[in-house]
Order: sequence, then C-alpha cells, then structure tokens
Amino acid sequence: QVQLVESGGGLVQPGGSLILSCAASGGIFTINTMGWHRQAPGKERELVATITPGGITNYADSVKGRFTISRDNAKRTVHLQMNSLNAEDTAVYYCNADAAVSLAAGRRSYWGQGTQVTVSA
Repeated sequence: QVQLVESGGGLVQPGGSLILSCAASGGIFTINTMGWHRQAPGKERELVATITPGGITNYADSVKGRFTISRDNAKRTVHLQMNSLNAEDTAVYYCNADAAVSLAAGRRSYWGQGTQVTVSA
C-alpha cells in the first residue's frame, strides 16, 4: 500500500506564500505522475498541478505563473510553491500519485488525506 502524507497548509494573508509538501511511503514499486488537487467548500475537486518523473509539468490556468510544482524522485516527495495567494485559493489541497506496489499489481491512483489552505486577512 502507498501512503501519501501532506504538510505545509495553514492560514496566510492575501498576497502571501505557502509551500505544500507530500511524501510517499510504503511498499512502492514505482511512482509515475504526482500532483496536487484542491477542493473548495461546495465545489468539485479540481486539478492544480501535476509533474512527471522527468519533470514535465501541467498547471490549471487559475494558478499558472503563481504556483510551481517540483519533485524529488529519490526522496519520493512532491512540493507546491504557492505565491500571490488569494481568497479563491482557499481549499483543502490533496496530494495525488499514480503508483504501483508491484509490476503485477499495475498502477493506480493514491490520495493523501488533504491539508487545509486558508487565504484570509
């Protein structure tokens, strides 16, 4: 089983910055794409950013130019640097990884428990 543990959420003022981190652990055979999604109250969960093992990134239009995703393949971690935060960024942020516990098992999507980010004055 693969466990994903997020950290770094909290309360920040508009215009401020936060860094979210996620560490993968467990009986991991391989990790493919990792990413962050978020869910605001009353809204659907949405993709924020993803990154492949080779470093190819993809961002939601709403965060382009403000958020930066990065990963350390050796440490099995993924990070999200969030700058110029605004109230619309308030949400629970979830780490996601496309991973496999064995070659035979194949890849599936794993999720962390989520970390709250609140942007408020």
